[in-house]
Amino acid sequence: MSESYTTSVVDEAFSAALEQAREMQEHLVSPEALAAQHGDVEEYLTQQGREFQRRLLQAHLVVRARLEQRVDVRGADGVRRGYARPSHRFLGSVFGSVSVLRLAYQREGVDGLHPLDAMSNLPDELYSHGLRRLVAETAARNSFEDTREIVLRETGMHIGKRQLEQLAARASIDFDAFYARAGLRPEQEDPLLVLTFDGKGIIMRTEDLREATRQAAEKSSRKLDKRLSKGEKRNRKRMAQVASIYSLPASERDAEDVLYPGLLRDPPARPRPQNKLVWASVATDPKQVIWQTFEEGLRRDPARRRRWVVLVDGHPEQLALVKWAARKAGVQVTIVLDVMHVLEYLWKAAFAFYDEGSDEASRWVHQRLRRLLKGRSGGELARTLRRQADDRGLSTKACQPVERCAKYLLNKTRYLHYDRALAEGLPIATGVIEGACRHLVASRMDSARWSLPGAEAILRLRALVLNGDFADYWRFHVKREHERNHLTRYAGNVIPLPFSRGERTQQLPKAA
Repeated sequence: MSESYTTSVVDEAFSAALEQAREMQEHLVSPEALAAQHGDVEEYLTQQGREFQRRLLQAHLVVRARLEQRVDVRGADGVRRGYARPSHRFLGSVFGSVSVLRLAYQREGVDGLHPLDAMSNLPDELYSHGLRRLVAETAARNSFEDTREIVLRETGMHIGKRQLEQLAARASIDFDAFYARAGLRPEQEDPLLVLTFDGKGIIMRTEDLREATRQAAEKSSRKLDKRLSKGEKRNRKRMAQVASIYSLPASERDAEDVLYPGLLRDPPARPRPQNKLVWASVATDPKQVIWQTFEEGLRRDPARRRRWVVLVDGHPEQLALVKWAARKAGVQVTIVLDVMHVLEYLWKAAFAFYDEGSDEASRWVHQRLRRLLKGRSGGELARTLRRQADDRGLSTKACQPVERCAKYLLNKTRYLHYDRALAEGLPIATGVIEGACRHLVASRMDSARWSLPGAEAILRLRALVLNGDFADYWRFHVKREHERNHLTRYAGNVIPLPFSRGERTQQLPKAA
């Protein structure tokens, strides 16, 4: 191919962009622009600059199409596509819509192939990877309505809410594969490997509720015209399983360090969680989410040499799944009941004896927490609560929170050895998972009624953002898209490059 031909192709393709650049230059030195406020100039450059970039992208695609050469094309089915014809498609980019010209290789009875698309890693759908990334990162933080407005303002592209939800789902499909890779988060072997779990309800569309909840929702009648009442929300929620894993240096403490931090003596430096991962799923069974967390633990500690600590709120099903996963993984775990959940029960019991907000109630809770932290067993504390209720002569109804607290302490007493946990430097509170429930789930998911695919996609994207992994994930995702959409469609996973008469190829990498 002659150099003069290539130069003429380039000059012709970029003529529209260069013409606009000249028009922009003329405007910026015109009397009108020189007299304008700087904000007006910024707005002009934003609008015209995006169109200039769109024309540059269009010119680049035209040059590619003009220089495309015919190659021998065989599909993964082994069939040669011998007929090549010019074709085009549209691509919605971060600069606006452009037209993509390329050769389509066809043969009757089989799907056509487009080597230039494959070389460019164009997505199957309309929207470019750059636009899809913008949608994914924006929708992870904002409602779909706000995302639509932001995308329109930044790109000029009109994308409907349903399309945005579909793009978010497509953007999140490699989440599990990304985190399943060994060695993703190399770390020093801190003594403690901490796993923690919780559940958080998400208001769902009726058709996406679990069966029992869906039936309850269909039977209930609406009490308010504009929103759901408190009771109705219970029948509209599907539980998301929230999980986290992190490393933590052991930090020896005692009851006074917990009850009077910094008052009796200089507090020990509190270690910060290291290599923390948080995620949640409303579509995956809780059993699978908990097992995935243990799998991540095995990737971090394949020799099983570290101390595994599991922080829980005491839900019976959750405890059973944790024990099942530990047996399957072949690891010994120390299960610690979150002290904040114990406090919730103690406070409710206190209000059966004293007025809410009273100093007496506060002292009562403080004393019983101190006993637990000092090593008093849950069973012993439960018996004293029941004895106190009897001594006060509480009615059956008034005694209910006391009895619930007593049962909780009695049933969970084996996980309440806080004196040992503090002496061994173990965490006793689930602040990490509570924060995950709040920041990962509630702050974004409480604002709408969700479809199952939409909720799952946003939970995954938010986890990537909160974990600081989005940029790495996106590179991984784009590579996987190339494999799915292009490499696997060609014989031997080899794409003939149409700029070099097929002499150079791109191949699917070998598995590690």
